[in-house]
Amino acid sequence: MSIPRELYNLKFAEYLEAIKILYLVDDQFKHLCDQYCESKTNVKKIEKKIEKDFYDKLSNENLSSELEEEILFYIIKSK
Repeated sequence: MSIPRELYNLKFAEYLEAIKILYLVDDQFKHLCDQYCESKTNVKKIEKKIEKDFYDKLSNENLSSELEEEILFYIIKSK
């Protein structure tokens, strides 16, 4: 069993050997690391969702502006 990729980072770099050993032999440490990895994964998912939501919002704002112009044009034209 290998350690999760989220544990390979600069913050833990100098402790990588200890992490590998503890992860394999200490259930509490493994559980702690697994929770850490899950939270890091959740942050990435949330960041992707925020980015997608931002682009969706921007797209809808642009569409809304275009439709406002069309509505005004239509009203003026129909007078």
